[in-house]
Amino acid sequence: MAQLYSRRKAALLFAAATSALASAAARGEDGRKMIVHKSPTCGCCGGWAARMRDEGYVVEEINEPDMKAVKARLGVPENMASCHTAELDGYLIEGHAPPQAIAQLLRERPKVAGLAALGMPMGSPGMEMGEPEVYTLYLFDASGAREFGKWLGDKPA
Repeated sequence: MAQLYSRRKAALLFAAATSALASAAARGEDGRKMIVHKSPTCGCCGGWAARMRDEGYVVEEINEPDMKAVKARLGVPENMASCHTAELDGYLIEGHAPPQAIAQLLRERPKVAGLAALGMPMGSPGMEMGEPEVYTLYLFDASGAREFGKWLGDKPA
């Protein structure tokens, strides 16, 4: 009887572990896989990518020798360009956009090319040093940009 109980327990543990692994693998296929193009010398970009991993994204970092060419190839308007560019579930994420804003973008699914945090706002993900500042996030596409909201650090302002 004890042996039967042990087998059942082992089978349940195996099923739970398999389910957890399948769930983790599926994250990369359900909009959680992110490719981050960044300069090899930019530490804040790596900090942003690490923050996205902490939020459950599967992040692939690609060090690019010419970010301007990458942005041109991907269609990032010059006035929306920031330090790094991520590709995520059909969207471009430009700069230090907070995870909460990215989640909102993915929930609402607006018909835009992407989301941009211009510059390197203090307090934003990857830029956590110093006093956080209020900054604006923008949705953008080929026709222009519109405000997506004001943020203070990684929270709505």
